[in-house]
Amino acid sequence: MADPMRIRAALAGEETTVRVLMSHPMETGLRRDAAGALVPAHYIRDVQATHNGRTVLRAAFSTAVSQNPFILFKFRGAARGDKVSIRWVDNRGATRTDEATIT
Repeated sequence: MADPMRIRAALAGEETTVRVLMSHPMETGLRRDAAGALVPAHYIRDVQATHNGRTVLRAAFSTAVSQNPFILFKFRGAARGDKVSIRWVDNRGATRTDEATIT
């Protein structure tokens, strides 16, 4: 899972809209491979977005979320040039953190 998240953050008026595409297999643990063996569960559990050290989004995912999840959220209090950081943790303990500049 070396692919970085694709993050777009744009300010319109006082509201910042953030779009995030995460690269992750999101396996439920219920699917079988070609040999009939169960594919082990592998999914994102926790997602957190921060702006200037302040948490602006916290989400709990489960096996019901599709592969390569996309999220969109809005928050207030940002300025152009500020950074938004997105971090996820999966059920195997792997993490990924990426950031984007608000335009």
